[in-house]
Amino acid sequence: MDNHYQYEEEYRDTIATVDESGKRLWVYPKKPKGKYHNKRIIVTVILLSLLFSGPFLKIGGQPLLLLNIFERKFIIFGQAFWPQDFFLLAVLLVTFFVFVILFTVAFGRVWCGWACPQTLFLEMVFRKIEYWIEGDANQQRKLNAAPWHAKKILKKGSKQFIFLLISSLIAHTVMAYLIGIDQVVVIVSQSPAANLSGFLGLLAFTGIFYWVFAFFREQACVAVCPYGRLQSVLLVKESIVVMYDWVRGEPRTKIKKQTKTNNHTGDCIDCKLCVHVCPTGIDIRNGTQLECVNCTACMDACDEVMLKVDRPEGLIRYSSHTAIETGKSKLFSARVAGYSIILVALVGFLSFMLISRSEIDINALKVPGTLYEKSEDGIVSNLYNIQLINKSFETKELTLKVINFEQAEISQVGTANKIHLAPNEKFSGTFFIKIPKEDLLSTKSKIDLGVYENEVLVSDFKVSFLGPIVLKK
Repeated sequence: MDNHYQYEEEYRDTIATVDESGKRLWVYPKKPKGKYHNKRIIVTVILLSLLFSGPFLKIGGQPLLLLNIFERKFIIFGQAFWPQDFFLLAVLLVTFFVFVILFTVAFGRVWCGWACPQTLFLEMVFRKIEYWIEGDANQQRKLNAAPWHAKKILKKGSKQFIFLLISSLIAHTVMAYLIGIDQVVVIVSQSPAANLSGFLGLLAFTGIFYWVFAFFREQACVAVCPYGRLQSVLLVKESIVVMYDWVRGEPRTKIKKQTKTNNHTGDCIDCKLCVHVCPTGIDIRNGTQLECVNCTACMDACDEVMLKVDRPEGLIRYSSHTAIETGKSKLFSARVAGYSIILVALVGFLSFMLISRSEIDINALKVPGTLYEKSEDGIVSNLYNIQLINKSFETKELTLKVINFEQAEISQVGTANKIHLAPNEKFSGTFFIKIPKEDLLSTKSKIDLGVYENEVLVSDFKVSFLGPIVLKK
């Protein structure tokens, strides 16, 4: 094999957290430390601060983010989206998914290790508390194997109690994003009977988060999260991921600090610290795996060992298969270029739709089965069903006018022409539009129907107007 060592390939047909009988193997990761872990702590503090402060932040008097699926009301960066804006929300979601795909193709699962709420809470909050109360991995194993005694009950009980409190805090925050912080304050300040549905919702969310972070843990990433499974079709050889440098590391040999490098020994000393510190229990030296969340714990552990044995850092590092194999990094590939073009097009289209989006939505249709009426004084009238929707947060006083016919008149059947619309209110009415016959140039004219607020045009809609045959002079 060209003087290279050949290792017997090991093909994994199971995941690291399940044994041969299908029983779950509890993961006891060694406490992480190092420069990357310190950077992750900083990122975590920033992101969690934004998460918990988000319900209190407002833009123009409106929440920064509100995803009220119960009332079908969505507010994103202070902009309201109602059911009538489903198309915009769909484009926004497609844009987000294309961004995620592009980011994954280029940088792998950086999101999972650095920004995913599941990873942030589990690794940087719940496991930190676990290390603080029960100790490092070996101490946790001994405590779990020990018989129940006062000290064990105190440690286990205090840990679960803190877990429950944090889960409750997360649940209240999530509810604030769903129904608004004001509604959450009302629910917690009154008796459960006064807001039974809200109280039960908080209990359900608290239970779910407690179960996920106290018991289910890494299984959410391994067995449930679809994003982890998508990486097998999204990642390419040029993708930047946490990668073991097999060119430099193989063949693995147990060495000591005083041992010098030779042509037959790789830099990996097979200490397995990269495995012991992994929160999903994998061996990164086997290559990119579904369970890997790119948390960098193995990178920090390996760098610490390399310094102790006088070897260069970066045996496990952010890199790509191509970069390690050829020594040349190529991030911008044809796939990245293609996704980038699609993303730019979607962002441009979405930006245009948002900028041109009107606060008042108007729709007008001729009443079915009607043609036109002509009075003795030469006025032609058509009957229309007109619908208006107020998509703003303010009450609107609106009037309707025909823009492109100066002599045209519009009147509502059975009531005044002034239309009062509350926020997110829909109005439906029947209107007569009347135009002098001499102003009509054909049997079917296009009229521009305008919606005005304080004499300012806020929206318009084109509709057909039927009339009698026009004789050419």
